[in-house]
Amino acid sequence: MSLNFNKENYKSIPLKYHLLFWSCYFTFNIIRWGSYFDDYIYSLKSNLVEFPIHIVLVYINIYYFIPKFLVKKQYKTYILCLFLSLGLVYIIRTGLIYFLVTENIWPEASGNQKAFTFNHIVAVIIGELYVVALVTTIKLTVVWINQRKYVEELSKVNLQTELKFLRMQIQPHFFFNTLNSLYSLTLDKSDEAPKVVLKLSNIMEYVIYEAKENKVKLSKEVNLVQDYIDLQKIRHSNSVDIQLEIKGDLENAEIPPLVLLSFIENSFKHGKKDGDFYIHIYIKRKKDGAIFFSVENNYVCFTPEKKLNGVGNNNVKRRLDLLYGENYNLNIIKDKAKFKVELLILNQDELK
Repeated sequence: MSLNFNKENYKSIPLKYHLLFWSCYFTFNIIRWGSYFDDYIYSLKSNLVEFPIHIVLVYINIYYFIPKFLVKKQYKTYILCLFLSLGLVYIIRTGLIYFLVTENIWPEASGNQKAFTFNHIVAVIIGELYVVALVTTIKLTVVWINQRKYVEELSKVNLQTELKFLRMQIQPHFFFNTLNSLYSLTLDKSDEAPKVVLKLSNIMEYVIYEAKENKVKLSKEVNLVQDYIDLQKIRHSNSVDIQLEIKGDLENAEIPPLVLLSFIENSFKHGKKDGDFYIHIYIKRKKDGAIFFSVENNYVCFTPEKKLNGVGNNNVKRRLDLLYGENYNLNIIKDKAKFKVELLILNQDELK
């Protein structure tokens, strides 16, 4: 992840923290050099001269040199500008120390060391580079952390947006098929139509109010499945062998809404239309917390143009990918007369 050196990133650190850092660093330096020279007055005076220079050089580097040259990979220009600045800092710093603090501008050196010698220039530049490197490292670390948070938040927003879009695709698809069933009953003037309306009302309430969440209680999803099966039994006049087996504690488990229903709906949609039409559904909450689901039905062989993987299945798989990553297993088994879906969602609590 590349760092973005813009004004907003620099403003991300409140002014009070800048002041706190420089105050602490200034105090530390006074104590450090005052103890070294056994002269705290000299240490205070020299630091009062040097620190404004440190601060100006540091902020020129992080506000201007890095975004202007280093980020744009103009490395030679960056190094040239930095060292020209260090040269200017050396002249200003040495002059101010000489005129405002002491004529002995290098008291820590052994022997008679003078200003503008190679050793003195190197010593001052290394000291300035130390301050620049320290503060720049802190700044870049803060920028990196902020950008990481921003990317994570953006990923969450994108994830929520995509999940919402996928749910919007599934819901109209589901209602379209269910209303077709109701339409067939009204054409036949079936006495079961009022029951269908009531069941459909329950399903619509679930889809509108519950399915907007990324996950719902497994027990609620199973209730939805039961209502849908009751609708289909009415529609098919009990001519379909529908078996629903449920095991385990469903209350403490969660699952993405409409996931199970989408597979079951496809079984009715693509199942065998006459003869021995069966749909067997199995839902189990395992002792380790994992959720296992399977639905099996028979069907007439499909032509190449008529495939089982429609909008519903593709959307469900995409939602499972987004919510669980590699922590689920979806297995689709097809042969000449049987279609079976097996879904295993691992226990998320044990994965943490």
